Amino acid sequence: MKTTLLLIGTAIASMSFGQSCSELFISEYVEGWSNNKALEIYNPTGAPIDLSAYMIIRYSNGSTTATAGNAVQLTGMIAANDVYVAVLEKLDTAGTGQNAPVWDSLQVRADGFYCPVYATSNAFYFNGNDAVVLAKGTVANIGSSVLVDLFGKIGENPGVAWTTDFPYVAAGVEVTKDHSLIRKSTVTQGQTNPTISYFDPLAEYDSIPAVITVGGFTQGNWSSLGSHTCDCLLATDEISDNPVVSVYPNPSTGKFSIKGAERFTNIIITNALGQKVSSVANNSNAIVTFDLKAKRGVYFVRLTDNDGNKVTRRVIIK
Repeated sequence: MKTTLLLIGTAIASMSFGQSCSELFISEYVEGWSNNKALEIYNPTGAPIDLSAYMIIRYSNGSTTATAGNAVQLTGMIAANDVYVAVLEKLDTAGTGQNAPVWDSLQVRADGFYCPVYATSNAFYFNGNDAVVLAKGTVANIGSSVLVDLFGKIGENPGVAWTTDFPYVAAGVEVTKDHSLIRKSTVTQGQTNPTISYFDPLAEYDSIPAVITVGGFTQGNWSSLGSHTCDCLLATDEISDNPVVSVYPNPSTGKFSIKGAERFTNIIITNALGQKVSSVANNSNAIVTFDLKAKRGVYFVRLTDNDGNKVTRRVIIK
């Protein structure tokens, strides 16, 4: 059954839009070299959610229509304030070309694998120029599905990838191909407007290379997969009259400042594995500066006051 952008828009128009922190959304998009494709989905609510009520739909190369062959039903449960990592199912170590296996370092981060056969479903074979939709509904009845989140712009083919130059004019730096895009912690709900005028990939995401070279060896840069920092969770942990705490520049090359830190006595920087890489005892300074001698990746700034209240912010080192 074929559906169009109009049908999805009609389904959304017939219901009220979701509120912040009330519905699943895409927290990370991985478009890595070859078949290294993954989506991380975040549950910002305080209750577990059954993923079988949701699906992923791919709108390829500017298409405005999708069929069952472009969609796949999700499976499993996602715990409250937790993530689910879905990875393309290419696991044959003998595979080559279009059947090349997903790298081991990405496989171990998966909660579920999808779309092993392209001809059956190509939902997880997205490239940097495909719109990806998280929808509520069934593959058998895509036309009645409800848009929950949208990555990219349905109906637009930016060429190789969406870039830093938007609306797209075939210029700028590519940020959606061979990159991981991590949803900013300030985003608390999905994009539910299927007719957005343009897609600015850096408005809600931080973009980092999906593959990096360390010590002469090429490796996947997806250490951030498997956890997500979101203000939905921080809202229950922060001081009730929490000051505006921000990290800048972000992404950075290693040197960054924290603004609004005057009420916090202890600041710790951890990596994506929770390991401390730096810390400082703050003496009522509104701005605190760090110069991390750390490799590329995602790091977390955790600020604590004298009463034990905490605030967490994420910083990308590129």
